[in-house]
Amino acid sequence: MTLLQTLTGPSDLRQLSVEQLGELAQEIREAIITQVSSTGGHLAPNLGVVELTLAMHRVFDFGHDRLLFDVGHQCYPHKLITGRYPLLSKLRTREGMAGFPEPNESRFDLFRVGHAGTGISTAVGMARGDTLNGEGYDPKSNPDGRRVATIIGDASIVNGVAMEGLNGAGVLKRQFLVVLNDNGMSISKPQGAMAQYFDRVRVSHTYTDFKKGAKELLKHVPGGDMLREAYHRMGEMTKAAIAEDSWFEKFGLLTVGPIDGHDLPTLIEFLTEARDMDRPMVLHVKTVKGKGLDIAELDATKFHSPKAFKVERDEVLGCRIEMKSGGRSFTAAFADALVDLMDRDPKAVTATAAMPDGTGVIKAMEKHPERSFDTGICESHAMDMMAGMAKTGLKPFFAVYSTFLQRAFDQAFQEVSLQGLPVRLCLDRAGLVGGDGAVHHGFCDVAILRTLPDAVLTAAIDEPSLQAALEFMRTWEGGLSSVRYPRDDCSERFAHQGCPAFELGKARLLTPEFADLDSARPDAAVLAFGTPAIAAMDAREQLGADYRVAVWDARFAKPVDTGLIRSLLERGIPVLTLEDHSVIGGFGTAVIETAQEMGLDTSRVVRHGIPDHWIMQDSRNRQLAEVGLDAAGIARMIRHAADPARHDRFVPARSEPLAREAHSRA
Repeated sequence: MTLLQTLTGPSDLRQLSVEQLGELAQEIREAIITQVSSTGGHLAPNLGVVELTLAMHRVFDFGHDRLLFDVGHQCYPHKLITGRYPLLSKLRTREGMAGFPEPNESRFDLFRVGHAGTGISTAVGMARGDTLNGEGYDPKSNPDGRRVATIIGDASIVNGVAMEGLNGAGVLKRQFLVVLNDNGMSISKPQGAMAQYFDRVRVSHTYTDFKKGAKELLKHVPGGDMLREAYHRMGEMTKAAIAEDSWFEKFGLLTVGPIDGHDLPTLIEFLTEARDMDRPMVLHVKTVKGKGLDIAELDATKFHSPKAFKVERDEVLGCRIEMKSGGRSFTAAFADALVDLMDRDPKAVTATAAMPDGTGVIKAMEKHPERSFDTGICESHAMDMMAGMAKTGLKPFFAVYSTFLQRAFDQAFQEVSLQGLPVRLCLDRAGLVGGDGAVHHGFCDVAILRTLPDAVLTAAIDEPSLQAALEFMRTWEGGLSSVRYPRDDCSERFAHQGCPAFELGKARLLTPEFADLDSARPDAAVLAFGTPAIAAMDAREQLGADYRVAVWDARFAKPVDTGLIRSLLERGIPVLTLEDHSVIGGFGTAVIETAQEMGLDTSRVVRHGIPDHWIMQDSRNRQLAEVGLDAAGIARMIRHAADPARHDRFVPARSEPLAREAHSRA
């Protein structure tokens, strides 16, 4: 058996020699590469932190001490070290290991973490909490207390919340360690002045420079007396690596490094000294994203979170990579539509927040670099920047994952909607997202944006409708607008039919035989917002001649089609609303609210969408089936809407995460 297979928990690491830790690092890399190449997942960020994670678990006791992750997609080595190797073979499924920290899997995971920038602040909170509870580490009064460490990386240090966390960390009067995993990368190439600063640090500081400036620096660091005392207790390596005039020092944090994040003996020595510090500090660790797999090192962006892939090496042809292919994705469709739009309209500009590949904006960057921007992991800044551009008469399109839109809602409210500015939001990964699970579902964008006066919210069902939605938004100047589309392939069902232009607040009938509701009355009418319209058509076919079902692509969640709603409800036709979004506050709620405002009877309106509980990681198709948004679930809901006395509605079962006690050996 390999070392990894026999590892029962972090305590085993303290029984291994440094040489054996090196062997274990290689085994962990091989295990991650093998699994991700088979199923997909986060590859390059995990390969880059193997030695760092081993060293931290070797030095600290995170069964007692606190380990907080910032960007949770760096957690695979941590999970394997903490006894979850048996769950790796079903990575990112309900039966296996989540792709992000998951407290129900193990006591070593403290928070579910999917969004960047939060780790320092939550760690500050735990440090303060432990101190108030009398459990915090103090070298004199409580040497057995809890220490706190947080790992931040993939350029998330530039996030605004991370800055706020540093501001709070700098005034702590206790041990507190921030490990900056500096791999010179975000999800793609990092952006902004901060990235340029770290580039300079990595090339300009030498061991001699550190040693010469260390004592002088301590004269100016807040808490200088205590730190000067600590300085004399430090080993020579740590003294030499104190960074003079560090950016973090302005926050009151002693800064050490950068050091080699793949050198286990050095990491262990530095972390051992950092563990016993009685003041907050930053350990700046330089790593290589994708370390150990040459193709990932050369293209860390492509291999950040790849689909399943196969590498074929040939002495003549070189290295060839085959990635699992599917149909044409909505992201690819958006990328081409955006470029076409920018080709036609010189006022159109676009931005993304560290997701040029994930959102497809990379194509616009290549074709129109002067009008395309990547702000880094700074969604709030991106939204405000778009507002500023709109104020100058440009037509901004902000491409952002639905789950990350939440981070910029205040800016969408204050700087965009309140000003009446036409900023256009292109919401990728709307709805259930598959393997990334609960931390990444785009389930509340409609609910939050619908509260903004004059906002216009649309959804696409396929590529032609996405193109039409973007064209509508291009010419819409009445305020904030959005289009949502899922992490999925585009349906071809209506691709070869003419797609009518979007008309404000008007739905599109997908079943033309019901154009005249008086002469062809359906047993039920389905109003579907977004891609559930396609599944509704499949459900209609499953029901066959037993039910006459009319299906509309709702197109707008704000404003909804008031004429259609009145026409259906005044005729007493049962209505089923569908959405790949929370049933609370979403499109269905908008339909009921609108009907009530018109004084209509809403007793025959049935809403169906994502239920009011967390949906855990799995394939998107399995998640849709779980909540009843597949064809079979929708068919059952149509039967219920048409005849509620005879047919029960679909009631989704709760998708609870794996229980820690049953599945963790840690």
